[in-house]
Amino acid sequence: MSKEFPSIIADISAYSKELRQIIPDTMTGFTQMANAALKANALDEKTKELIALALGVAGHCDGCLGYHAKALVRLGATREEVAETLGMCVYMGGGPSLMYAADALRAFDQFKQQA
Repeated sequence: MSKEFPSIIADISAYSKELRQIIPDTMTGFTQMANAALKANALDEKTKELIALALGVAGHCDGCLGYHAKALVRLGATREEVAETLGMCVYMGGGPSLMYAADALRAFDQFKQQA
């Protein structure tokens, strides 16, 4: 089964827009939290996105893999940087993380191909 991460995040984005209408305070709060967390301070934005991708692997979250892989392409991450991050996921999470690490690399490759 091959996942199409551009389609996955397009679908999530469409429903997120609906949630913004229904629960605007919650969605605004989430956006503010995301912006604050991603702001470059001691860690640059690319490093933070690599961490977020790893957390998406750990959380078995397809949408997270898609959004953060897309961001990593935008930020100029290399396939090697992504793979090394995913290696840490496999080390810490074993077999289940390996399955999602493979999906994370697939997501990165799909967005890189679109860039």
